[in-house]
Amino acid sequence: MIDVQHWLSALPPGVIYLIVAGVIGVESMGVPLPGEIVLVSSALLAATGVVEPEWVAGAAAFGAIVGDSVGYAIGRRGGRPLLARLGRRFPKHLGPTQLARAEQSFARHGVWAVFFGRFVALLRILAGPLAGALHVPYRRFLLANAAGGLVWAFGTTYLLYSVGRAAEHWLKDISWAGLVLAVLAGLGSTWWLRRRAHRIGSADSTPDREAAAAAGGQPAAVAPGADPVPAGNEH
Repeated sequence: MIDVQHWLSALPPGVIYLIVAGVIGVESMGVPLPGEIVLVSSALLAATGVVEPEWVAGAAAFGAIVGDSVGYAIGRRGGRPLLARLGRRFPKHLGPTQLARAEQSFARHGVWAVFFGRFVALLRILAGPLAGALHVPYRRFLLANAAGGLVWAFGTTYLLYSVGRAAEHWLKDISWAGLVLAVLAGLGSTWWLRRRAHRIGSADSTPDREAAAAAGGQPAAVAPGADPVPAGNEH
């Protein structure tokens, strides 16, 4: 992340805003890109005065909302075959296991998965295409998408900006400590959302494991004292 921040600092502010919107937008369409790293790095640059925090947050929110909407349209048009092709292209991020887990969370929690998914890497990538493939009504999707995008973009940016400014003021002689504190604050702001999402994913996968075990040819339990029916003597 420090390398990304150093690279961004050498660019004009306008280009940084475009990169923030572009990377987050493409990530929201379903392509694994480091959108959160770009946002955190840009927010830390805002704390040093290189860019303006409101423009960073606005660019991030714009990219998130528009990218998710484009991803929704792509998913609605391409359906499950498109998700399967993405899984073959990006097996580590969008493979069958990851897709099944995201779909389970989405099917169980509906549009709330879109809102909370903005704070979780896997759902942040899949929320748009998956909602489109499942034919979720677009108005409901857009409401959750816009709310999640705005809270994530402005919350992350201004939290890191505020902490970074405070760290720069009080820790001028220990600049690395200010950076560490800012990063930790940014991670902590989404900790409970990530923990909740992981718990939801674990709960969603339990019924599938039980169903798979039942379908695997396991013999049914025989009641105590009952004799199994011999093959061929059912009648």
